Amino acid sequence: MKQILDLNSWARKEHFHFFSQFEEPFFGLTVNIDCTIAYAAAKEKGTSFFLHYLHKSLTAANRVPAFRYRIVEGQVWIYDQVDASPTIDRPDGTFGFSYLVYQEDYLEFKAGADLEIGQVRNSTSLFPAKLGECVIHYSALPWISFSSLSHARSFSFQDSSPKISFGKITEQDGKKTMPVSIHVHHALVDGLQVGQFMECFQQLMNEK
Repeated sequence: MKQILDLNSWARKEHFHFFSQFEEPFFGLTVNIDCTIAYAAAKEKGTSFFLHYLHKSLTAANRVPAFRYRIVEGQVWIYDQVDASPTIDRPDGTFGFSYLVYQEDYLEFKAGADLEIGQVRNSTSLFPAKLGECVIHYSALPWISFSSLSHARSFSFQDSSPKISFGKITEQDGKKTMPVSIHVHHALVDGLQVGQFMECFQQLMNEK
């Protein structure tokens, strides 16, 4: 479900019109997330760490309203839910785009995700899955501990979906950290909302 946001009553109306004119309206940053507790919890439960932190990231995104805003034909739509479109690796070194529907319950989310991931890995298409209207574009680079990241973008394609990437886990003095890069459309999201997302994500990662 979705509804149109009333721009005239939106405090960010001027910000929206200003940044919507930019050739590159996205801004991004990279932070290190403490994943010590989350990694141990995933291993203890015998579940995929990737799906474990992906679910927590989606939960955080759904709790920050700005991450459920999308621009469609010049209008801002507010969606009830944001889902995930992560890249899924294949044994031959390629990947395919997937569509994972968010479920608040982790086991329900994982059940659907496992089916989707299996279908993508058994396909050779770049787009083997249907794509949702309101998604976050996710990618994982578990081989690289990056401090910044950029994305390939087609400026002629109207895109307002956040892009989140996860990097390699490193450990020091018993503490595991993972770089997380996040890029968002500045007509919809400011640094305040990115901070709210990161704070919520870290809190969820600290839960056992």
